[in-house]
Amino acid sequence: MTVTLADVAARARVSPATVSRVLNGNYPVAASTRERVLRAVDDLDYVLNGPASSLAAATSDLVGILVNDIADPFFGIMAGAAQTQIGGPGDGSGRAGGEKLAVICNTGGSPERELTYLTLLQRQRAAAVVLTGGAVENPAHQAAMAAKLAKLADGGTRVVFCGRPPLPEGDALVAALAFDNRGGGRRLTEHLISLGHRRIGYVAGPPERTTTRHRLEGHREALRAAGLDGLTAGDGTDGTGGPAADDDRLVVHGPYDRRSGYEATLELLRRAPDVTAIVAANDTVALGACAAVRDQGMRIPQDISVAGFDDLPFSVDAVPALTTVRLPLFEAGARAGRLAMGKENPPPGGIATIAAELMIRGSTAAPRG
Repeated sequence: MTVTLADVAARARVSPATVSRVLNGNYPVAASTRERVLRAVDDLDYVLNGPASSLAAATSDLVGILVNDIADPFFGIMAGAAQTQIGGPGDGSGRAGGEKLAVICNTGGSPERELTYLTLLQRQRAAAVVLTGGAVENPAHQAAMAAKLAKLADGGTRVVFCGRPPLPEGDALVAALAFDNRGGGRRLTEHLISLGHRRIGYVAGPPERTTTRHRLEGHREALRAAGLDGLTAGDGTDGTGGPAADDDRLVVHGPYDRRSGYEATLELLRRAPDVTAIVAANDTVALGACAAVRDQGMRIPQDISVAGFDDLPFSVDAVPALTTVRLPLFEAGARAGRLAMGKENPPPGGIATIAAELMIRGSTAAPRG
């Protein structure tokens, strides 16, 4: 025989409305009453009808977390941190009383998959959506994203960006937590210049990503400030659509993975064998760069310095330990989770820039000679 909400109410000696409030977590209930209701739920093994509940309410118990690649620690750390805040009280009882079900949606970096997952979450009346990582800078995709997020918001879904800037148009967001990639890139290159490096190669990420552009812009700012304008977009332009100023041999674009770091570094060394330092798009790319440097018979940092970005957990264990830029990935993910659950007020204007910290370790040193 199917146990109904009315059965739980009778067992707990409360009204059906009180049971609903406890299970949905959408209204304050006295602790003793909440405990009595949850005990009745356990005793009767009552299971809430999720689809029916989501039709009756504005949203369901589902929260979507979109990532490019869950196997990449950059995304895994943020997604895991967000889930700690989405899962609810976490008292270890196994009870369901206001918690949400976090679902990780792995887009593989595909703009089309990103939109598809948002459509699926819209159909499920998701309570919230957290989108992590950089965005694709394509006007058509940005317009489609703005329209889709507006529909989600109109349906009661809370939308939070974590590690990505807000869209050029559209105000459907609860908040956008954007990393200071530009500032981090500038400080990293300033560090290398301060050591005496003048020919600095750059292994960049995919050119259509906001993260790639912002980190590269910070790098260029440091070069210009030091009178070293030897880095351009690598595509015959100055990065803003104008003609390239001078030498575009010092940058190679590729995916954010180790293989790209390895192959791009070999290409950089072929183009400009006089480089004394290489900046990688992220720490994973930096590992590939280090391997390529060693395979060419060079030492790090005695012959060439290598630096990364993100300060992923393995960075300090690399040999030598990797100089990099620390992004507070766990802290940002946890904050995004709280914002998605309405546990924290949005920042002023809905936008917060999260600072990046330079971590100087053994992989960078002054050039020899």
